[in-house]
Amino acid sequence: MKIVIICEVLGEANNGTSLAAYNLINYLKSQGHDVRVVCSDEDKRGLPGYYILQKNKLLSWLVRKNQVSISRFDRAIVREALKGADIVHIMVPLFLSRPASKYIKSLGLPLTAGCHAQAQNLTSHIFLVACDWANKLTYKWYDHNLFRRADAIHYPTKFIQDEFEAAVGRKTNGFVISNGVNDIFKPNPGPKPEEMKDRFCIVYTGRFSKEKSHSTLLKAVAKSRYRDRIQLILCGNGPYGFEIRNWAKKHLPIQPVMGFFSRTELLKILNYADLYCHPAQAELEGIACLEAIACGLVPVIADSPHCATKNFALDPHCLFRVGDSNELAERIDWFIEHPEEKAALRERYIEESVLYDQTKCMKEMETMFESVIAANAKA
Repeated sequence: MKIVIICEVLGEANNGTSLAAYNLINYLKSQGHDVRVVCSDEDKRGLPGYYILQKNKLLSWLVRKNQVSISRFDRAIVREALKGADIVHIMVPLFLSRPASKYIKSLGLPLTAGCHAQAQNLTSHIFLVACDWANKLTYKWYDHNLFRRADAIHYPTKFIQDEFEAAVGRKTNGFVISNGVNDIFKPNPGPKPEEMKDRFCIVYTGRFSKEKSHSTLLKAVAKSRYRDRIQLILCGNGPYGFEIRNWAKKHLPIQPVMGFFSRTELLKILNYADLYCHPAQAELEGIACLEAIACGLVPVIADSPHCATKNFALDPHCLFRVGDSNELAERIDWFIEHPEEKAALRERYIEESVLYDQTKCMKEMETMFESVIAANAKA
């Protein structure tokens, strides 16, 4: 197949959408497909199969803290990428998606779309993350931009399909396919760094942004009976990094280790850590949590109504009320005091993780493209 993937926020592999895009691109290429990628990443200019758009300077400036850029539609560049294409997949329903999808459909090409952008990812930037009408309006904007013109929509979870369809008031031709966990994430226990050998290490992987609720985890550690031996490891980057560090300096006896780690470094961390905590208010899937589970880490997850990750919990001790740092502190203390129960849960989670094998998930994406092409050929 000749597949065009349009991703206006490709950028660095430091967020779920970018990782999903790179995983899909790399898998399809490995299967021998002709993959063309439309984005605005200047570092990819000149690379085979990449078609580079100019950035929308104003919108890119507004989101610069998130280390992504917003693309400006250019019909000539998109037309060049579309030559001979069998299908087009647009990763996110943002500013580029409306003119691009209209042009694609005017050419009669099959079009699929990815629902990787949860409404709260946008509304959190304007302090309306908990506002139902703002989130519903955002989903309608996504629909107006892209989804109403797509022949099929890829939903990483049933949760986000239900949330989107409820907001726009209609059923869609949806394919629920996890973004999947790479097979490099597996149990391979190793020693803790010397300075952490006597500490209980809690890890969380997530962008430093408001909806990820790092503050709940920080407050929980401060309230723990074992606060003097807990080492937080916060893997990620983002606009709230300064606030997180500043709060920790004032309230925690042991300062968090923070930063964006390579996959090799992340694997080491996940394999020597003691617990994974996922306090996010909003999460479309939570691949970072699945990666931790696949390495044998037991998770403690917020039960937010806007978070799909809570569905991974296999035990009541692995859930806490969203935003409730007191209850999270209780869960952390329980796992510190019950190592045998934690060890038993570890084995259950490792068994469960095989359901999210990335290669299997990418094969399902490939099948989705084939089915949409076939349906369009019959129409």
